[in-house]
Amino acid sequence: MSGTAWDAAAVVVAAGRGIRIGGDTPKQYRRVGGQAVLTRTLAALAAHDSILRIQPVIAPDAAAFYRACLADLDPPSRAKLEEPVEGGATRQQSVRAGLEALARSGGPALVLVHDAARPFVDGTLIDRAIAAGRDHQAAVPGVAVSDTIKVVAALAPGIGHVRETPARESLRAVQTPQAFAFAPLLDAHRRAAGAGLDAFTDDGALAEWAGLDVVVFEGDVRNRKITQAADLIAADRDFSTIPRIEAPAMTTYVTRLGTGFDVHAFTEGDHIWLGGVKIPVDRGVLAHSDGDVALHALTDALLGAIAEGDIGTHFPPSDEKWRGASSDRFLAHAVALVRERGGRIDHLDVTVLAETPRIGAHREAIRARIAAICGVPLTSVSIKATTTEKLGFVGRAEGLAAQAAATVRLPEVCAELDDAAETAERRS
Repeated sequence: MSGTAWDAAAVVVAAGRGIRIGGDTPKQYRRVGGQAVLTRTLAALAAHDSILRIQPVIAPDAAAFYRACLADLDPPSRAKLEEPVEGGATRQQSVRAGLEALARSGGPALVLVHDAARPFVDGTLIDRAIAAGRDHQAAVPGVAVSDTIKVVAALAPGIGHVRETPARESLRAVQTPQAFAFAPLLDAHRRAAGAGLDAFTDDGALAEWAGLDVVVFEGDVRNRKITQAADLIAADRDFSTIPRIEAPAMTTYVTRLGTGFDVHAFTEGDHIWLGGVKIPVDRGVLAHSDGDVALHALTDALLGAIAEGDIGTHFPPSDEKWRGASSDRFLAHAVALVRERGGRIDHLDVTVLAETPRIGAHREAIRARIAAICGVPLTSVSIKATTTEKLGFVGRAEGLAAQAAATVRLPEVCAELDDAAETAERRS
């Protein structure tokens, strides 16, 4: 992808909730063509030679979603990413948080501010943004409008009086990335915050308020923003026809299913660990490590999906260094092995078998903890519980058990498949 001679940093605003699109997952973390919208946006910016640093701004509760996005980025792209910072209640507050983070690590001369929900940004548009930002303090991309625009005064919901019909020739629909000299933009944000103004939805408008000379450069009609469900469907269709950024053109994916099971007897104690969450009860479990049956079962499920043995192979109970070890280390190891294979974790499902403790009050905390360890969205983690109707050791409350299933996608080279098929055909 082409670049320019001027280095730049980018702030990617990904702290929104995306409520208009529906569902529990914010739009920037929804998948289009097999990758999250944010993954594609970050990859497009990181591929540009002149962008040396990217500062993501995310919602306070979106860390697991964000980590899942990173799993699909190649190492050179990830190397450009700064640690994400938490955004605010408004877009303006989120942009300022990103700018302040860049300032703490050494502010760049030029900054691009880009919406996470615009994954179609390409190198040519970034070139124009950097060039315009170099020549002016503030520059925003705009595309000509094709519809007639009316300025109206509302009479009632859905009805308004026409006040003005501006000439289309002078109108532009503004996009991102918007380019600014870093210091003046940061100063403008600080001044606006000091004045109690935080409702600017566009950094170009904030720059105008601050007295900066804002220019409009040529945007790109293909650089559309995902706002409605229909936009998400269209983006999924479009990206499905484009080779994936992280995979060679001759690579496809196959789905593997792994299962796991673990059991531990109760003993004296005052808590147990379950799904990475410490639950206070009137007993403990007898185990070499912390005895977390849910994480042990999940670890075996992931290892099984990639045919890497079982938890005892990697963490033998005969090794004293694992005595009392936190089981999140075991699960994180299995996740790392999946990632090293270029794999993607699609779904994790755990069933806990126990008369006690009741896990209903802890279910969401367990889901969140597993999602954080594995770097997957919360929606990819399922936790269920059942008893054994007073039957067996579980029914007698002598211990507890867990079974788990994990679905993983692993890359498989088409050429290798073709060679195998050809060999099989010759043998037949």
